[in-house]
Amino acid sequence: MSGTLIDDRELRGLMRRYQSADPAAVDELVRRLSPALLRYFCALPDSRRDAEDLLQDCWFKIHRSRHTYRETEPVMPWIYAIARHARLDAYRKRRRLEAREVLVASVPEGLHQTAPEDSREEGGIDHLIADLPEAQREALVMLKVSGMSLEEVAKATSSTVGAVKQRAHRAYETLRKALGKGRGHA
Repeated sequence: MSGTLIDDRELRGLMRRYQSADPAAVDELVRRLSPALLRYFCALPDSRRDAEDLLQDCWFKIHRSRHTYRETEPVMPWIYAIARHARLDAYRKRRRLEAREVLVASVPEGLHQTAPEDSREEGGIDHLIADLPEAQREALVMLKVSGMSLEEVAKATSSTVGAVKQRAHRAYETLRKALGKGRGHA
């Protein structure tokens, strides 16, 4: 295992043990994968405030669907496909709730408060990544933050390797341009 990358053979073994109801395997999977999943959820601006809730929901979904994992397949694409669906489900739920909200003409006296500060510094790399289109941001986070291969990202996002390459390339170009402007270059 090198750096933050996780050895798939070890993960496959843990998944087999998890499917056989070994509680130590569950604990180890959660310990190893939660930081990468949390980074994935935090990299999405709409989900930043709900990242920990999304992580917990993701683990519930993994637990409920653990029997669908096939030990001949890599673990990370399977995990990230579930994470992606957890995020999409949360987004849809939030949109349904927002559609039912009632706007008021003005905020009653005494309820004014300062907006919570965003942890992304203006002009920082997190801010730049958050400004990327969703598909580009997702590909970049899975490839560079989680260390997944192109094939694994393609599988997790139900797309082709070519589409993942294109999204990543566009994300890199957008970041290069933004970083160049930040330094005073054209």
